Amino acid sequence: MTPTIRQIRYFVSTAEHGQISQAAIDLSISQSAVTTAIKELENATGVDLFTRTAHGMELTSAGREFLFHAYEILNKLSEAMMVKVPSFDMEGQLNVAATYTVLGYFLPHHIDRLSRSHPKLQIQLFELTRDAIEEGLLSNRYDMAVILTSNNVNPDLSTETLLSSRRRLWLPSRHPLLSRDSVGLKEVSEEPYIMLTIDEAAHTALRYWSQTPYRPQVRLRSSSTEAVRSMVANGHGVAILSDMVHRPWSLEGKRIETIILRDPVPSMDIGLAWRRNVEFSPAMDAFRDYFRRVFSIGQHVPA
Repeated sequence: MTPTIRQIRYFVSTAEHGQISQAAIDLSISQSAVTTAIKELENATGVDLFTRTAHGMELTSAGREFLFHAYEILNKLSEAMMVKVPSFDMEGQLNVAATYTVLGYFLPHHIDRLSRSHPKLQIQLFELTRDAIEEGLLSNRYDMAVILTSNNVNPDLSTETLLSSRRRLWLPSRHPLLSRDSVGLKEVSEEPYIMLTIDEAAHTALRYWSQTPYRPQVRLRSSSTEAVRSMVANGHGVAILSDMVHRPWSLEGKRIETIILRDPVPSMDIGLAWRRNVEFSPAMDAFRDYFRRVFSIGQHVPA
């Protein structure tokens, strides 16, 4: 039996969440539907993809290998759904600024798609801090920017949010908090904390912590997402970071679990920015229209 896209989607969500219950919530379906799909997928592949434990679903070595291919399948299908006749009449250059997180985890594959839709459009990318991006937009050095719109407070800029990425608590596998029915910032404040500092992450974190009587016990501050990932996976602390930068394993192959906190934690919003009242060029229109089209149809691959 050939695996279906639905089964692959359910498998990926279970692998990322480590629990069938969380995968079912993410997919807005029943737990039995997820369980059935995984069993069907294991029957089709002839191997066990997960080990069932008291803590949830852990990938087997075959499961980790299959996850790598599953990501490729879903990405290729997503690209196929974006097939469009190239707009060969669109020419020009567009100077686009972006922050570190946006360039590292969001923008590259969209630039690839844009280059195929508009092969004569030259997009020059610049990685900068938010302050430098704002100054560059206002002085016309950059035409547009892709930024964390949740951090923008400049009244001279217009922004359009494309994606909201939920922030969750990251923990190492088998952490005691995983057995709790409810976890909030009070419980997090009792754990050593690994603080990411890039793209004003620390400033954002302190904003929502300041709304509570609790404070994180910061063990390490780092501008490296991979360093935070490894520290958490190896049991040196916990962190609160967005789903966009989450990966289920560290570079050492150790699993990272996530929990939705009961306390309100703002999402990380990603979107476009430009100088208010600027006259859009055809290239700017094409850039904005691409993202509007992509995010208006959603990010899930059809079953």
